[in-house]
Amino acid sequence: MKKKLLAVGLFFAGAGVALFAQEAYGIEEALSMIWLFVGAILVFIMQAGFALVETGLTRAKNATNIVMKNLMDFCFGAIVYWAVGWGFMYGSVGDAPGKFIGLSEFFKGPMDDPSFHRDWFFQVVFAATAATIVSGAMAERVQFRCYLVYTCFISALIYPISGHWIWGGGWLSDLGFHDFAGSTVVHSVGGWAALVGALVLGPRIGKYVKTPDGKISVKAFPGHNMPLAMLGVLLLWFGWYGFNGASTLDGMSPDIARVCVTTTLAAAAGTIGALFTSWILFKKPDASMSMNGALAGLVSITAPCAVVSPAASIIIGLIGGILVVLAVEFIDKVLKIDDPVGASSVHLVCGVWGTVAVGIWGNVEGSAIGLLHGGGFSQLGVQLVGILAVGAWTFCTSFILFSIIKATMGLRVDPKEERMGLDISEHKAEAYTGFQIFSNM
Repeated sequence: MKKKLLAVGLFFAGAGVALFAQEAYGIEEALSMIWLFVGAILVFIMQAGFALVETGLTRAKNATNIVMKNLMDFCFGAIVYWAVGWGFMYGSVGDAPGKFIGLSEFFKGPMDDPSFHRDWFFQVVFAATAATIVSGAMAERVQFRCYLVYTCFISALIYPISGHWIWGGGWLSDLGFHDFAGSTVVHSVGGWAALVGALVLGPRIGKYVKTPDGKISVKAFPGHNMPLAMLGVLLLWFGWYGFNGASTLDGMSPDIARVCVTTTLAAAAGTIGALFTSWILFKKPDASMSMNGALAGLVSITAPCAVVSPAASIIIGLIGGILVVLAVEFIDKVLKIDDPVGASSVHLVCGVWGTVAVGIWGNVEGSAIGLLHGGGFSQLGVQLVGILAVGAWTFCTSFILFSIIKATMGLRVDPKEERMGLDISEHKAEAYTGFQIFSNM
């Protein structure tokens, strides 16, 4: 009886949706509306993934601070993206899209236009992703109030303007730059801001210590909860099917299947690449590097996922997994920039790599034809121009932003508060009450 009632209910629900679709939009428009909302919800779930990854890979005394930052960057980011970010990214200048910036659609949106609401909702979760990348790189020593200031500027200004160049009809779009779901637009922007933020902020106390012989000893601060970090990675992987899949912008597009297949294979290959690279370098299969390898594969395939074959996606993801291990070591031990979760390695380095990969393996006429498929260096050259332009914009604006905040607000907590942990000093709320937490610095 219950099964019959369920079947009848599903029948009428389906009939209702079909009737609504025919009267309001048509089947194709209705499916696209639903698909974009489902995709946006999946991308929103990635906020939880970022929170868990960053919490697990940092120390217990800063866990509350980490999750607070991940909550607030979405809340503040959503408001400022509605107010001005959307206008800078998708607004027009006069009757046409501006080549460098949009200058309309501020503080509003057509109340009677469901398509606008759909598009804004889908795009705000991407803006939040770019902003939250910065959180991990600056973890464990930044003032919470300063975090709120710079995350607003990233969502309101830095991300939308470079996004306009590529997705808003700007000059890079005119050149033919291809970034399907945001290896550059989202991840490289977040990665550049993360790297600059960590550079201006400086390393955590005790991270780099000068030894008696004059050399610099690099101390590792192990994350306090690997299962939590692993859960975060899997949530991010899950959400990435919305991040990449829904970027088709069309619920009936056959590209959805290709995108989901290439996304899956690249993530798997990235994990394997990082696993064996860390095994060779460190003599043990490193858990945190393997987790970052999965994210490296996902970031690497985000730009080319709709224009490469499954075989190519494996190569792209595998190289991304290798690169992330090497980049973590280089940034940490050579550049001496303290990035606690490897955010700049995952999102900047692999975002650049994924964007370059379009110019090598792209094989869809009208979208991107890469070097290996008869396109010559044309697409590759355009991709490099875009990487350099977005990198220069984000590096310079982020450096100015963090420098101003450092000079006026301080940016960093004082040494006593840092040693105590930001949960107590910033929020007066331990993540693990009732337990004695011993700090290794």
